[in-house]
Amino acid sequence: MARQAILAALDAAQSVLISSHARPDGDAIGSMLACGMMLEQMGKHIRLVLSDPVPLIYRWLPCAELIDRSEWIDRPHDLALLLECDSIERSRLRGLDAARVVNIDHHASGRPFAAINWIDPTASAVAEMVYELCLDAGVRVTADMATCLYTALLTDTGSFCYEGTGLHTLKLAAELVELGARPTRIAREVYFSNPLPKMVLLGAALSNLRVDGRLAWLTVTQNDMKRSGAAEEDCEGIVNYAIAIAGVEAAVLLRELPDGQVRLSLRSKGKANVAQVAEAFGGGGHARASGCTLPGPLDAAAASILMKLQALL
Repeated sequence: MARQAILAALDAAQSVLISSHARPDGDAIGSMLACGMMLEQMGKHIRLVLSDPVPLIYRWLPCAELIDRSEWIDRPHDLALLLECDSIERSRLRGLDAARVVNIDHHASGRPFAAINWIDPTASAVAEMVYELCLDAGVRVTADMATCLYTALLTDTGSFCYEGTGLHTLKLAAELVELGARPTRIAREVYFSNPLPKMVLLGAALSNLRVDGRLAWLTVTQNDMKRSGAAEEDCEGIVNYAIAIAGVEAAVLLRELPDGQVRLSLRSKGKANVAQVAEAFGGGGHARASGCTLPGPLDAAAASILMKLQALL
């Protein structure tokens, strides 16, 4: 099994690099940190690296300050763990091509690109898979590790709202609380600590809200980003306000990037598999939460994605 192969590779390694996808979310950050703590208990030399900064709402997590920001891997490692990442390219890290890579992913669109691949679409989050690795390795899950894993689980399930959330998810959450995670503090830090520019940007996005039957969409331009003073991470979660509308079955946030491309965040209540749409444009994710990038301009990208979603609905 893949888990046994991963444990064997970890046992044989002395230095391990841990990374995830660009524009990291809660599952990426929380799983990386917990994985790093696990490997430190196993006596490994670790390095945590991301191509983008840790979002503000996750910087309070234990050991978050240990995550380096870099686009280059400038020294060799015995092993590289890529978490929740469907390709080396999506990490935006250069220098990984020569490394022995382990791929741990739970997306339905996950691909076996690495030397060892563990892809489990039934897992609620990669955090769940990291937790299983900890148990298999005989590592003690500390309160700090439980905090990181619970944060990852909470955010990647949409606060336990997304498809795939079931009894095993809630049991895992309960176990992590027993191990020291504090749910109220975690929820406060993640959901009630937003910077003011994010709220200003949300107002701009909502002013562009459009609804057509069971489909809703919002747009964020580069002018909106500049006027609000928002960072890229401040776009996270905005699409959820569109999918929250009664009668809407699918929603998309279209965000204009500095290079003219358009980043899409797709959501569904279940009748539409938005992962299929994202994959058609070179992206991926979950049936109810996916993303991809389209060529600009914004109007052309909107026309393309809305046609696909209307056909799906």
